[in-house]
Amino acid sequence: MLNFLPSWIIGFISFSFYFLNTIFWLLPIILFSFLKAIIPLTFSRKIFSYLLDQMASNWVAVNTFNQKLFCKTNINVNGLSKLNMKEWYLVLCNHQSWVDILVLQRVLHGKIPFLKFFLKKELIYVPFLGIAWWALDFPFMKRHSQAFLKKNPHLKGEDIKTTKKSCEKFKYKPVSVMSFIEGTRFTPEKHRKQNSPYQHLLKPKAGGIGFVLDAMGEHLTKAVNITIYYPDGIPSFSDFVCGKVQDVRVHIETTDIDPELKGDYFNDRAFKISFQKHVNQMWEEKDATFESLRKEYEG
Repeated sequence: MLNFLPSWIIGFISFSFYFLNTIFWLLPIILFSFLKAIIPLTFSRKIFSYLLDQMASNWVAVNTFNQKLFCKTNINVNGLSKLNMKEWYLVLCNHQSWVDILVLQRVLHGKIPFLKFFLKKELIYVPFLGIAWWALDFPFMKRHSQAFLKKNPHLKGEDIKTTKKSCEKFKYKPVSVMSFIEGTRFTPEKHRKQNSPYQHLLKPKAGGIGFVLDAMGEHLTKAVNITIYYPDGIPSFSDFVCGKVQDVRVHIETTDIDPELKGDYFNDRAFKISFQKHVNQMWEEKDATFESLRKEYEG
């Protein structure tokens, strides 16, 4: 909209809007987070949860307005029609840039419940943000290392029990849990070091999604498989806020979560092997989808 301005000015103004919008919503979120923590009533905590989710959703809405005002990015999306706000979703996506999160929030806003990320339990102690993540019902996971379990075999299975307990709230409130199962952002160097069998993707880490489904399998009913392609090359956050990203292609596939994918990934070897084969097959299909988006754009 303001394309006549130099890109660095657009970037400065846009980033300032992001910053002010974040502060504007972070302060009431932290305030209501403390209220939710100190008022130990189930009913009031439910009310606070919905209010906090709405605040976070408003933050995304203002960020989206900011992008449309200052950036000239065209985001071409297909597959949104099958989504709604009343389902429980597991959202999977390839990961190339921090811009992925902004793109996902923008295209999924108002289509599915506010995106949540699994966080390590230790992050709950981060000043202010920890309690905000807790109040926003971000699921916290507690994972014991294999070395720790060898020394303390009596604690085997306790980590998944703890995580499952923290997810009980999602029985009554629809949720979208996000996972970048490559575990890191794609770069050509990482791709070479991994000797990845995929043309455009890093190897998927099945353990992360296995843990999520083990902990939340009874609460998640749909899988949203998202493929993001940047025709002009993988952008940085700076590129995005400065309006240098011309085009983004997003392909969305929504399916029911197969009951056979819900099992004990860490203790049932047969299930683990079967699960890994399923994830690898899904990643082969995603790689083909990425290539199809590329050819469609270039053709």
